[in-house]
Amino acid sequence: MTIESSHDPAHLIPAASQLRRSRRLWRALFFIALGIAVLAIAGRLAMESGAVGNRIARINIDGTIATDPMRTETLNKLADDPLVQAVIVAINSPGGTTAGGEELYEALGALRARKPVVAVIRELGASAAYMAALAADRIYARRLSIVGSIGVLYQHINAGKLLDTIGIDLDKVATGPLKAEPDYDGPISPEVRASLQRLVGDSYDWFIDIVSERRGIGRPETLALADGRIVTGRQGVEHRLIDAIGGEAEAIDWLETERQIAADLPVLTYYPLPESDWLDLPRWMGGAARAALGLDANGRFALDGLVSLWQVGPSI
Repeated sequence: MTIESSHDPAHLIPAASQLRRSRRLWRALFFIALGIAVLAIAGRLAMESGAVGNRIARINIDGTIATDPMRTETLNKLADDPLVQAVIVAINSPGGTTAGGEELYEALGALRARKPVVAVIRELGASAAYMAALAADRIYARRLSIVGSIGVLYQHINAGKLLDTIGIDLDKVATGPLKAEPDYDGPISPEVRASLQRLVGDSYDWFIDIVSERRGIGRPETLALADGRIVTGRQGVEHRLIDAIGGEAEAIDWLETERQIAADLPVLTYYPLPESDWLDLPRWMGGAARAALGLDANGRFALDGLVSLWQVGPSI
């Protein structure tokens, strides 16, 4: 009796043929994917080089707001771009850091001095996000959009009882009684609270001033609205916090009527631009989902420093 070897070349021919076919398939898929990537990059380069002619630029502000040099650079370039006739700022954000809101407000204000800027609040435009919207020539929101929450917040967690329970004692040597205060192992002392209140109050006063100035509302009336409340878009019109009910279509109509911008111009997104449009998973998640979680365009939500943020749920 003879036993055929499992290494007989005759038995390897079908497997080798199948392997070659598999390699050809993967090679073809690779070149297809490479072609799509090249087309995506070429499309972006064509847009940036002005191949499509005059246009309206769209800036998306999603999730939590923080300082962002790339965003500021983009806004500065839009001001100098002769092909950009106007800018629509599409907002879906609960707010963010006060410094981030200020940076965005100032950059949009500089842009507004050069060309028309319209803010469109989608689901949410509160706190620092509303601060940014104030820089626009006109603000639109849906009837049931959430806007407002004018105010500034500093939060402190007192974990003293928890640390005592697990046997952790925090101690420090500092150069002054307010250095690195408040600590997590105790409540806020009166002296520290007074210092923090001055910090919050300074930012709040500036916020009140720009609401009053940009919306044409007297300071007493602004203070009455600036208790941290949120309102619907419809209530926002009544309180003069926004100009009108609508979205991007209404913004374009206003640009045509009031600023003589052709309504048939393409609206192109300039920020944020993904590295590869066809593999941009965070963008596929959608701005609404990210904003509901308090995430920014890059999926981040950690905030350091003083914040102007509307939060869903109870504060700590």
